[in-house]
Amino acid sequence: MNTAPPLPAWLAGMNEEDFGFIRRFLLASGSLKQMAEEYGISYPTVRLRLDRMIEKIKLYEKHTKRDPFETLLRSAHIDGKIDLPTLTTLLTAYRKEQNHEEK
Repeated sequence: MNTAPPLPAWLAGMNEEDFGFIRRFLLASGSLKQMAEEYGISYPTVRLRLDRMIEKIKLYEKHTKRDPFETLLRSAHIDGKIDLPTLTTLLTAYRKEQNHEEK
């Protein structure tokens, strides 16, 4: 019986939209110009999306032992879903709550 190995943390952190982008990127042989044409968006927009995915991968590889909630927040920031001040506020409040619970 063959079982698939567990997904690496960086891959497990991807969402459906990320997987779609990766798939199209591979099918386009890594051509950002072709990706821009297929998505009907500008090259810089595709480049920004790729840069965000690279940062997300780095985040998951660097912080594999980090708290899952912190990683989720940082990933949302990388995706542009929350701004830096909001990320900082949420992380500070979460860490304060975690320290309070440990006492």
